[in-house]
Amino acid sequence: MSGITRRRLLGTAAGATAGGALFGAGLVARGADDDAGTPSASVVPFHGEHQAGIATPAQDRLVFAAFDVTADSADALRELLRGWTDAAERMTVGAPAGGDNSEQLAPPDDTGEAVGLLPSNLTVTFGLGPALFSADRGFGLAGKRPPLLSKLPPLPGDELEAERSGGDLCVQACAGDPQVAFHAVRNLARLGRGSVVMRWCQLGFGRTSTTSRTQSTPRNLMGFKDGTNNIRAEDTALMTEHVWVGPSDSPAWMRGGTYLVARRIRMLIEVWDRSALQDQEQTIGRVKQSGAPLGGHAEFDPVKLARLPVDAHIRLAAPSRNGGEHILRRGYSFTDGMDPELGQLDAGLFFVCFQRDPHRQFVAIQRRLGSNDALNEYIKHTGSALFAVPPGVQPGGYVAQGLFA
Repeated sequence: MSGITRRRLLGTAAGATAGGALFGAGLVARGADDDAGTPSASVVPFHGEHQAGIATPAQDRLVFAAFDVTADSADALRELLRGWTDAAERMTVGAPAGGDNSEQLAPPDDTGEAVGLLPSNLTVTFGLGPALFSADRGFGLAGKRPPLLSKLPPLPGDELEAERSGGDLCVQACAGDPQVAFHAVRNLARLGRGSVVMRWCQLGFGRTSTTSRTQSTPRNLMGFKDGTNNIRAEDTALMTEHVWVGPSDSPAWMRGGTYLVARRIRMLIEVWDRSALQDQEQTIGRVKQSGAPLGGHAEFDPVKLARLPVDAHIRLAAPSRNGGEHILRRGYSFTDGMDPELGQLDAGLFFVCFQRDPHRQFVAIQRRLGSNDALNEYIKHTGSALFAVPPGVQPGGYVAQGLFA
């Protein structure tokens, strides 16, 4: 597959569509030994029980965008989601967002910057924000709002900026190639013009979590291995218990879905870089070079909490200190240039996690961390959002279809 270009994939996808299926000859689902962080011809299936981009092995690049809906009817919202689904389905197999790109007197249906590029394991994941279900929005969805989809409460350490928080809808595009991910969000924003406006957008590089046992543990911008004890997609029992909305949970249209929390966490890198190695390791609770927990020898040695400082990050975040709760982390490093007021880098962690109950899981864990974590000296939370992520799309359907049933 190494010699397959995006142009050849476009032709393959077009032929498959004509035959009633998007996954035709020449398109392969990614294997366990594929590197999700490398541009490649591999394709992550768009359809399934769950949306792709959650349990999918984490790719290396992210474009995450939140939108406010300007449409004023449920029909318009439904058509937006139907159009977005169709475009995402096409782009994840390497096809353009739309079919007509040759009419000289009209704008093309695709912006074109991904022509010639490989699909690179592109996934596009959609979520719905709490405000979308407000009774005054005119969509008639107030009675269908999931009880767990309520605005996150104020949390210790919050320094949130409104322009980097919230949103009615979100799109998470992940790929091994940053231009492929950018192309996906750009074209969905273009297709949504007149129905949505982008509220905020975050680019991420360098995954900071491991979501599959096929992947090694990455490092964050503080130089520490991140996500050593994260849930893995292969941990099916933990995924069922802690990530996926269950078959008896309400509302029914969310079953098989999950809840996404996004937090923009700025790292005070210049302060961190002046800290002694011992202070850094005691703050995190791990040895910087090996990733081993303090008192251990290797990364995956059992964490003996009693050996760690009482305010060490991994001690406070441990499931045993949080009622046994786990979350599926899927974050990315980011840098947005320089803070002109301070003359320091505006960089850090774009934290993304998925869970079955965001209030019982993320909120409870963050309250403990925000109140006692030694890491708070070096970070601040500048953006926050919560979204309900509906279940996967079936062939011929569209995202959140059950919401409009």
